[in-house]
Amino acid sequence: MKPEYWDRAKRALARRDPVMAGIMRAHPKIFLAPRGEPFFTLARAIVGQQISVKAAQSVWDRVLVCVGPVTPQSVLARQRPQLRACGLSDRKVEYIADLAQHFADGAIHVHRWPAMTDEEIIAELIAVRGIGRWTAEMFLIFNLLRPDVFPLDDLGLQKGIRLAYFKGRKVSPRTVGKLGDLWRPWRSVATWYLWRSLDPVPVEY
Repeated sequence: MKPEYWDRAKRALARRDPVMAGIMRAHPKIFLAPRGEPFFTLARAIVGQQISVKAAQSVWDRVLVCVGPVTPQSVLARQRPQLRACGLSDRKVEYIADLAQHFADGAIHVHRWPAMTDEEIIAELIAVRGIGRWTAEMFLIFNLLRPDVFPLDDLGLQKGIRLAYFKGRKVSPRTVGKLGDLWRPWRSVATWYLWRSLDPVPVEY
């Protein structure tokens, strides 16, 4: 299901930014859609930390074979060596297991999130071991479909901006942030299209 704000965001971005308008025209029939339950999404984001899209998908595919339906209970039922055999580092195994335990214990309050701001949700999530700001931002974009998240430290976002706006030249975080200001309050949408400009197949986080 397309987010209710998606077409409105595209029109606003196209009016302000001709480069973004071109990227969106090149990907006319795809849009951001929710990617599963909260635990599934957070576990998928942990797997994708600091590795390429292709590598993350390969590891995730093996996790799905090992675990089956990705739930806190199914993850906790697996031994650590089984999860490591999927290609996860020792640290990521610890993080996913800790995340599963938090959900199993009821320590994450999903029912409160609709009334919380982006920053409030990020603060709750990063209190969980292994969830940093990047992972929380991926969750806000892919699971909660929040419209104005800007994951400044994301490698794909940085690369997309370099290639689309600066002919591949390296740019400072400040410059990236200033460009992001042009896209408010639809930075999630702009970010998603920049990811698509690098990898046309949407990634499931």
